[in-house]
Amino acid sequence: MIDQIVSSRIKHFQDFGNSLPHAKVYFRDDWQTIYFDLFGKMFGLMTPTVSDKSIITLKVDLESNIELREMYSDVTEGYYANKTHWNSIKLITMALSDQEIEKMIENSYKLVYKNILLSVHKSLTESD
Repeated sequence: MIDQIVSSRIKHFQDFGNSLPHAKVYFRDDWQTIYFDLFGKMFGLMTPTVSDKSIITLKVDLESNIELREMYSDVTEGYYANKTHWNSIKLITMALSDQEIEKMIENSYKLVYKNILLSVHKSLTESD
């Protein structure tokens, strides 16, 4: 049962990530993980193997970060990521629906997209 849930979520969240404009979700060989990419910037990581330890790690705004960790025992500090800006969510969680995790993926995507736009704007104004 756990294997089915986790396997289904891994596939579903890859498909969801790939549906976002300009996003690419793929297995990254050098990191041995599923990588959520937006113009070369990471907006998520996900365990490629099915187990009760499988996670997805996503960028979060500072206010939501701590709130989510306090609300859900299956949300922890980002694994191998900046603990202030990233959270990891266990894929076996029943406390969060697929739709809620999709919103987290989309929020992570938007935060990274916003940073990319700010960087481009900054470089354009500096070159003037």
